[in-house]
Amino acid sequence: MSLVRSAFYDECERLGAVLRTLDRSDLDRPTRCAPWTVADLLAHVRTGAGRLADMLAATAPGPAQVDAAGYFGAAKFLPQVDAARIAAAQGEVSAGGVEPLAERTGAMLDADFDRTWRATLTAVDAHPADRVVRTRHGDAMTVTEFLRTRVVEVGVHGLDLAEALNRPPWLTPTAAQVIAELLTGGQALPVGLGWDRLTLIRKATGRSPRSLVEQHALDTAGIRLLAFGG
Repeated sequence: MSLVRSAFYDECERLGAVLRTLDRSDLDRPTRCAPWTVADLLAHVRTGAGRLADMLAATAPGPAQVDAAGYFGAAKFLPQVDAARIAAAQGEVSAGGVEPLAERTGAMLDADFDRTWRATLTAVDAHPADRVVRTRHGDAMTVTEFLRTRVVEVGVHGLDLAEALNRPPWLTPTAAQVIAELLTGGQALPVGLGWDRLTLIRKATGRSPRSLVEQHALDTAGIRLLAFGG
């Protein structure tokens, strides 16, 4: 839990710093997560970062059934699930919260996001690391494993936001470690690949293509990268 908590904290802090620099035109930029704009994607990340607070307020289900790797299964990426995810983010942006979207500033977005992710950590700190929660997909998971999925959400979508904003990726070292270990199942990559963690995450999540040579090296080493939706 210590590393996962630190990774969530670090990555949310870093994203908040970016939010404070955004203007209205930045929010309208398209992202690779079509049809979401930057504003839509930020709404999705904010919602995802805040899920644990409500989950921990509910009655704990039975024993944990899946870990973070199992959570990212094909059922999470069915067309109807994707459609609901897209509609929810766009609905949140359209609602505009307290301020109409056109009047919101990066500082306002940061304040809202800051309240959300800090509330999550407050809730997490009030429970043992093996406390079981039930996700909106029906999975029973420990709070540590679900928080690990939140690191993935904030970190990987941070890469998407950086790309959309034409900025260098801001992925933090702790988040990169947590995500990379999840994607590889903790296995060491073949030395010949020469991938750092950022490259691994890009290639494992489809943000950058893998060559046939790279895939052969993985296959030879017996490494099957976690593929979201695969």
